[in-house]
Amino acid sequence: MKYNSYPGEVNKLDIIAAIESKGGKFSKGQKRIVEFITKNYEKAAFMTASRLAQFADVSESTVVRFAAELGYNGYPEMRRAIQDMIRSRLTSVQRIQVAKDILDTRDILSHVLSSDMDQIRLTMEEANRDDFDLAIHKIAAAKSIYILGLRSSSVLANIMGFYFNLIFSSVRVLSDNPFEQLIKLTKGDVLIAISFPRYSQTTIKAMAYAHDVGAKIIAITDSRLSPLAQSADITLCARSDMVSFVDTLVAPLSLVNALIVAVSEKAPGDLHENFERLERVWGEYGVYEKINDA
Repeated sequence: MKYNSYPGEVNKLDIIAAIESKGGKFSKGQKRIVEFITKNYEKAAFMTASRLAQFADVSESTVVRFAAELGYNGYPEMRRAIQDMIRSRLTSVQRIQVAKDILDTRDILSHVLSSDMDQIRLTMEEANRDDFDLAIHKIAAAKSIYILGLRSSSVLANIMGFYFNLIFSSVRVLSDNPFEQLIKLTKGDVLIAISFPRYSQTTIKAMAYAHDVGAKIIAITDSRLSPLAQSADITLCARSDMVSFVDTLVAPLSLVNALIVAVSEKAPGDLHENFERLERVWGEYGVYEKINDA
């Protein structure tokens, strides 16, 4: 399925294509930047403009002008494009080495928390509210809801499944072998597929199956250029990042939380009554620890 790209999105996300589109028409200094980036993209992705200038043997202003020449709104946007490219290419071993180079002289706690805050801010700024509202409508109207998130994305799928099971009567969180569990998927159902770089091939194949049977597909992923977006009816984007071998999924979790809250407002039935009944059951069977006031 085609996605509706935003102005300049392809150039912003695919830096190699942006470089190739220029057909080699760069100054001598810019050619040194191109050579360094293409040979050391895993290092360039986390360098400041002054640091990249030092390694490419050019001035910092040349680096800034180079970013503008490729169509980016400044060097930070170009650097994010390199980061977006490498997140789906680096192996875990390469990630660890890159992280070692970056974090050796940094306060790791501050670096990780600051990065997570940046991912949430960017996700909020780039969110498509119309797509979000449409996803809420499709989920609330579905006969059955299937949720698929594998590898690190299984955390997001399980959280969504936990809360959706408190709201809806037919919710299934799929496991590593989803095809047997998808056999009852029908045209009136919704598949919510979650995956971030490195993208799960199993998730992509399951989406293709769901597309063939006519179910609605909602993808939760990092961009509209993600392979998940190609089979999805609706794509919801959240920024993700990597720290060493760890996928940081704070922004995707915030998006999932927002979906749960919004869907609960549209779900059929009396939510208040459902939770009153749940509270009675939880109390009767001691599900939660009781805290006595002093």
